[in-house]
Amino acid sequence: MKDRLISLIDQALDTLRDNGTLTLPEDVRRPVQIDRTKDSSHGDFATNIALMLAKPAGMKPRDLAQALVAALPEDPVVARAEIAGPGFINFFQSAEWLNRQLDAALADPHLAVPRPGTAQTVVIDYSSPNLAKEMHVGHLRSTIIGDAVVRTLEFLGHKVVPQNHVGDWGTQFGMLLAYLEEQKDRESDGELSRELANLEHFYRAAKKRFDDSDEFADRARALVVKLQSGDEYCLKLWREFNQVSLSHCFAVYRRLGVKLGPDDVHGESAYNDDLARVVADLDAAGLLTESQGAQCVFLDEFKNKEGQPLPVIVRKADGGYLYATTDLAAVRYRAGALGGDRLLYFVDQRQALHFQQIFSVARKAGFVGAQVSMEHMGFGTMNGPDGRPFKTRDGGTVKLVDLLDEAEQRAYDLVSGKNPGLDDDALRGIARAVGIGAVKYADLSKNRGSDYIFNFDQMLSFEGNTAPYLLYAYTRVASVFRKAGLDMNETRGDFRLDHEAEQALAARLVQFGEVTLQVAEKGTPHLLCAYLYDLAGLFSAFYEHCPILAVDDEAIKASRLKLAALTAKTLHRGLTLLGLTPLERM
Repeated sequence: MKDRLISLIDQALDTLRDNGTLTLPEDVRRPVQIDRTKDSSHGDFATNIALMLAKPAGMKPRDLAQALVAALPEDPVVARAEIAGPGFINFFQSAEWLNRQLDAALADPHLAVPRPGTAQTVVIDYSSPNLAKEMHVGHLRSTIIGDAVVRTLEFLGHKVVPQNHVGDWGTQFGMLLAYLEEQKDRESDGELSRELANLEHFYRAAKKRFDDSDEFADRARALVVKLQSGDEYCLKLWREFNQVSLSHCFAVYRRLGVKLGPDDVHGESAYNDDLARVVADLDAAGLLTESQGAQCVFLDEFKNKEGQPLPVIVRKADGGYLYATTDLAAVRYRAGALGGDRLLYFVDQRQALHFQQIFSVARKAGFVGAQVSMEHMGFGTMNGPDGRPFKTRDGGTVKLVDLLDEAEQRAYDLVSGKNPGLDDDALRGIARAVGIGAVKYADLSKNRGSDYIFNFDQMLSFEGNTAPYLLYAYTRVASVFRKAGLDMNETRGDFRLDHEAEQALAARLVQFGEVTLQVAEKGTPHLLCAYLYDLAGLFSAFYEHCPILAVDDEAIKASRLKLAALTAKTLHRGLTLLGLTPLERM
């Protein structure tokens, strides 16, 4: 709709230029901006183009607005255009057009959301836990925000290539491999498996051995060298450890309902053989400078407080490589081997400067083409009541699996009280969807750039912008059809939108595609959360003021059933894109 209105205004501007009504200096190029109005009594869309162009055109804003309205071509999507205030132009969409949009959405499993003319290959870096430890709450935001954006991009028709850039390389692995080697000598395979089942315990035990024994520490350092040189024995131990560690990750992914799988793992180790070539290619491009024995790239656009250029160190004085080197290799791989048109990184926003530098170096070195977009989708932290990053009571890191256990148990206690007649298996299934959904939605509903306070009581509330509220909103709509013995896929008749609650719900329903496009473009699932929350509220108002099954007029009943069916399908699709599990009963 917005693109259609922009085209109409552009045509009107051309008409005014051609007939001499409007004269603009050559250097004036003001793009037309269309916004949705907050109050439907002022129309559905508005533009301030007349105010923007009035001064350079030498006209009064209202006079220009009147001329634009008069020059607008007739179009079936616009019922009328009106001038408001100092020169705003408000557009009212036609009822016939709205009805056609609703019918198209209801008839299409894709809800009539348009597919892109040219699908992009979007490579997304998200989750990326360190394999030396179990996943903790710090991995939650990257994992679920990335997953929601993956789902949305795939829904819109893009090719998405997930990249789980796990931390599976580095000096700490020498310590872990040395401890694993010791345990293999002391314990049976069964005992060792039990030992590895608790990665945190295994890591702490290995660290204690490293700190307490010089002999062990020397052995660990020697194993690092052998591992990095490709020693097959060390690689075998390393693979065994990584496999166990990844199994912990995949167990968490299954509980969270995220789509990451084994084929999506492409960790730091995958780039090890390319790091020397990265440095050599930077040197060949004339970008390297030696500083205190280290190989660095200095860029004028990145300076410290004293105005001196900040280095991007790609090889240390001792010959070791850094995260920057690995990330440059990853950029080149994702743009080249994977053919990425967009490279998205869902990583803590505290890494913003790092990624700005990496993207700039990669561009200058020719590792990516000019057409490739590289975007850091930074996010804030999940904090405790004290406003600091979420910790256990004793100050330790909260394991993600423990957080999910508590969420499910709290949800079970909640739904058990509301559904005393349900059997335990059904209650556990509902509790799983509500508990996990509550944790995910509480995060996704916040602007990813902001920190937020983790609060179980708020996220499990059936009031406000929460997962339980939205899950219940869907079951409420579904119950209309269940009670009536009707199939929401077999609605009939025409839309008749006479009541303002019907009109408001219908107008919001046709905005679903617009919202999903914003999520895909900006990596902001909270916009979809806000839309679904608003939609649920509009349905409640519609349900209160517009009886569905109790109305006598069959034509009105058919229309309201169609509105309810489209609401249910839109809520279901939206919740699924967020990675939540819609429920037929709660």
